[in-house]
Amino acid sequence: MSTIKREKTSKTKMSDDMLNAGSGKTIKQPNVNDDKLTSISEMREQSGGHPALAIEDEQRLRRAFVDKDWNEIKIADSWQIFKVMAEFVEGFEKMSKIGPCVSIFGSARTKPDNPYYQMAEEIAAKLVRHGYGVITGGGPGIMEAGNKGARSEGGKSVGLNIELPFEQSHNIYIDQDKCIDFDYFFVRKVMFVKYAQAFVGMPGGFGTLDELFEAMTLIQTKKISRFPIVLVGSAYWSGLFKWVEEVMLHEEHNISPEDMNLVQIVDDASEAVKIIDDFYHKYLLSPNF
Repeated sequence: MSTIKREKTSKTKMSDDMLNAGSGKTIKQPNVNDDKLTSISEMREQSGGHPALAIEDEQRLRRAFVDKDWNEIKIADSWQIFKVMAEFVEGFEKMSKIGPCVSIFGSARTKPDNPYYQMAEEIAAKLVRHGYGVITGGGPGIMEAGNKGARSEGGKSVGLNIELPFEQSHNIYIDQDKCIDFDYFFVRKVMFVKYAQAFVGMPGGFGTLDELFEAMTLIQTKKISRFPIVLVGSAYWSGLFKWVEEVMLHEEHNISPEDMNLVQIVDDASEAVKIIDDFYHKYLLSPNF
């Protein structure tokens, strides 16, 4: 099976000149301490950092020191609005046609021989058999497992891919007409939440926690309707939520007791799907906002 090629519609294409439009004056490169930048690179490499990423970080530092006046910043920001809007329009147009889906998220680094990869694949297959499509972040690891499980049962397999300098690339199990590329994390997260009937959270890193706690916050603050959030792997998640309960709830009183009911932690694929099914015996399937 061939790898899905990245495609962008004309709505999402915008020239660098438009995005970086300025007032017309020459932008001067300030005197940056090259020795300092070199030492940063050396420290990164000594600590096990990838040399290519270290060079890219240096270039980012250099760009950050470039002089810009407020007029240039204002013009660049104004043009950027259109790119953000284009991503929303493309996402809404494609996602609104897909129907009931469940978002499965987790680490991009999980290998196929990992039990969590295999469980994500099993959960996705079961969800399709119960009438749901599957939405993932479109990349490798747990995301690939979710799309693979959906594809194996002939279900809808959606990939919301994000442009990153590392890790992320399309997996081969996404339906070609349901693969959407994003430059902005916040636009991508809107699509995850708006069109998901439930979240299934597998073990993951910072991105997984970001998506999890954003969904919990939106439900807690009544910005969206409640939907099931199922976390798979008690060995992975229990320590975090023990801290949430002991410190955030009981010691600091930063959340309410009912907030602990926003998620359910399971260790079995069938149990994860049952929680979602049981919820929708009482409620209609529809976009969340």
